[in-house]
Amino acid sequence: MIGIGVDVVDIDRFRRSLQRTPSMRTRLFTAPELADLADRVDQVPGLAARFAAREAVMKSLGLGLGAFGFHDVWVERAESGAPSLAVTGPALRLAQDAGVTRWHLSLTHSDLVAVAYVVAE
Repeated sequence: MIGIGVDVVDIDRFRRSLQRTPSMRTRLFTAPELADLADRVDQVPGLAARFAAREAVMKSLGLGLGAFGFHDVWVERAESGAPSLAVTGPALRLAQDAGVTRWHLSLTHSDLVAVAYVVAE
């Protein structure tokens, strides 16, 4: 194991940020992520979990916010609904330099918070 990372996002605070700055959606999330959540009545918990995943990846590598761009890591979903990570660009290079060959991702949310847990193997 290379590292673990966990991040928790307050959903109401994240919702307010998205309302204040609508361009955050495209700055933080990829088009496929936004499309994946488009049919949900409330997209914010899913977006908050995906934001938490990016931060958890940085933490699993021992890095802080800003170590790579938000579009360098994104969440994909299998037919079963299981989430996985896609990693590219500077994030991929940092992961390769750290020896990461595999990622494990778990996402969850309640009414209040979204949580992402990442293991870099």
